[in-house]
Amino acid sequence: MDALLATIPSPDRGVWYLGPLPIRAYALCIIAGIIVAIWWGERRWVARGGIKGEVTDIAVWAVPFGLVGGRLYHVITDNQKYFGPGKNPLAALEIWNGGLGIWGAIALGAVGAWIGCRRRGIPLPAMADALAPGIVAAQAIGRLGNYFNQELYGGDTTLPWGLEIYRRVTQEGREDALAGVAIDHTPIQVVHPTFLYELLWNLGVAFLIVWADRKFRLGHGRVFALYVAGYTAGRFWIELMRTDEATLILGTRVNVFVSAIVFFGAVAYFIIAKSRGEREDIVALRGTGETAETGEPAEAADDVAEDEPVAEDGSDVTEKDKKDSPAESVKPE
Repeated sequence: MDALLATIPSPDRGVWYLGPLPIRAYALCIIAGIIVAIWWGERRWVARGGIKGEVTDIAVWAVPFGLVGGRLYHVITDNQKYFGPGKNPLAALEIWNGGLGIWGAIALGAVGAWIGCRRRGIPLPAMADALAPGIVAAQAIGRLGNYFNQELYGGDTTLPWGLEIYRRVTQEGREDALAGVAIDHTPIQVVHPTFLYELLWNLGVAFLIVWADRKFRLGHGRVFALYVAGYTAGRFWIELMRTDEATLILGTRVNVFVSAIVFFGAVAYFIIAKSRGEREDIVALRGTGETAETGEPAEAADDVAEDEPVAEDGSDVTEKDKKDSPAESVKPE
């Protein structure tokens, strides 16, 4: 009994109704996370020399792409939930019931951000560095949605911070963990709150990359790479604790493999990008013509030296023209 008093209670529901309109905690957490990511990213972008409002412009592209990518990854890797005997394929479209894969969200979200940056002439690595802390903080907020949905938890535990899982039922008496309500708050299970472990880990990663960025003036996409490496390091061991249904490869959850692969990729990029030195002010990057696609200085073959005279028609002035010029022939008295 004492152990139960020390555990973490779950919410009795994850959905409230405003008339016929369902208000879902999961959706509210996702929206709140997006707002925090944009707000924090905007502050960092402006502090680095960017123009206010540009992060919002990029988010218009990145957010829809990210949501689609996140859902696609979830449906592909957890296809057994939607396809097969007795399954409803249309449920794959019900994003409000949970199920967003961060790998797909970041991958396709990056494509959207690249499109937005290209249209605005913004270096993508610089924008990614500005957004990184806000993105991982948004992931932490999003994990609260899993708490309300009573999902993505670990195995049984007797630890004092174990999470109580309740039986939820609808008004018709049908058991439904997402849309139901817990009438009896006697836990049917006490489990590891892996959502909480990841939430706290993500906040730690956010503080880590902000500290590292200030101390070492990371640039050229290295803040984003550090975020990816930090997140995947935590996701690796947290994923091993989860007990929800998942696609397995060699008896191991697919996201364990993905975490390891992405981690080594991020570390490799971080090391390689180090050779490019500290970050520069966004104004300086634009002044040197750094391209949004690659971050490399643009070609300047057509530039004309400032000390070279140019004729009115745009052609170079010859030596003969210089001699015949009235400005050259008139001597000051």
